[in-house]
Amino acid sequence: MTTAHVSTMDTGTPAGPFTAIVDPDGVVLAAGWTDEPETLLPQVHTTLRPTELVERTDLGDVTEAVLAYHRGDLDAVASVEVRQRSGEFLEHAWRVLRKVPAGAPVSYTEFAALAGRPAATRAAASACARNAVALLVPCHRVIRTDGTLGGFRWGLEVKRWLLDHEAGS
Repeated sequence: MTTAHVSTMDTGTPAGPFTAIVDPDGVVLAAGWTDEPETLLPQVHTTLRPTELVERTDLGDVTEAVLAYHRGDLDAVASVEVRQRSGEFLEHAWRVLRKVPAGAPVSYTEFAALAGRPAATRAAASACARNAVALLVPCHRVIRTDGTLGGFRWGLEVKRWLLDHEAGS
């Protein structure tokens, strides 16, 4: 049995309740705009998935970084450690996503090129769709070539809020 800590931030996150699941070392395994932690678990790779969640009111540096981001410190989440597992391309693509700067969204095609596979637009989109640690691995910064939002697990209203927040709107 593996235990992880979970916390939901109901205040200070204008896009809605934000929940994070961290391993015993404080590394984020899953995160997103929900107040139902169990909805995050299926996104965690089976080799990392905890069997027990212990609720905490605060996750220390993780909570602090998420709240700071929502207050306007857009770089606050960049140093938060995350852990995801999958194939080589997806893990690489998630590392690349962490380098896409706030306020400078890229298209799925541009993201594929940044990840070293310019023809793999669908694989790049899959990396966004399978990202378990939203915000910390900022898949919301990837949009369609025509400038429309595309998809987002947490809803297009949240994605729009994040992009506007990062653009200073």
